[in-house]
Amino acid sequence: PYFIAPIFSLILALLLWQLYPSLYSTSYFKWGILFFLCVSGLNVYGTLLAGWSSNSKYALLGSLRAIAQTISYEVSMALVLLFPLFLVGSFSFFEVGESQESIWLSFLMLPVSFTWFVTCVAETNRAPFDFAEGESELVSGFNIEYGSAGFALIFLAEYANILVMSLFSSILFFGGSYMFFFESDIMFMLKILFFAFLFIWVRGSYPRFR
Repeated sequence: PYFIAPIFSLILALLLWQLYPSLYSTSYFKWGILFFLCVSGLNVYGTLLAGWSSNSKYALLGSLRAIAQTISYEVSMALVLLFPLFLVGSFSFFEVGESQESIWLSFLMLPVSFTWFVTCVAETNRAPFDFAEGESELVSGFNIEYGSAGFALIFLAEYANILVMSLFSSILFFGGSYMFFFESDIMFMLKILFFAFLFIWVRGSYPRFR
């Protein structure tokens, strides 16, 4: 289990990218949002497995803290997703993106879109929601016993999740490839890069916003 946990976490992060080809295809995956919720909910098992199999009380405490945070924000993520689901009437990312051809959902639901972003920051363990690692008292948390490849795989999974959440944030609330009746893949990529920049910016500047 000690060696499987980082691989399992990375596989789950990469599994969500299987939804990407269906985002702009007529043969889209009808239950994409439901699939996203199910796979993202499995992330707790990788964290639990890493902390428990490390045979260290510090790693176990760190994994329990990380799991408590992840589960709590999974609830808010599911509740936030109900708003675009009810408005569009579909579980498909493709249809949610197509419905924003004229206006983005973020303009219609600004507080909901902000709540979604905060939830994404918490899901990816960015500051100020990085207390699951707790360097001062847990010495890096659940990954304390990992080094070299295992440590790298854990952080590859974490940053892959950042890109995934940036991708789905741009689709769910910011029109995907649409920019006020204008469709462009370049615009879609710029939105993804902008959200990824926000994640890293918050992590790098908190609590020193000036």
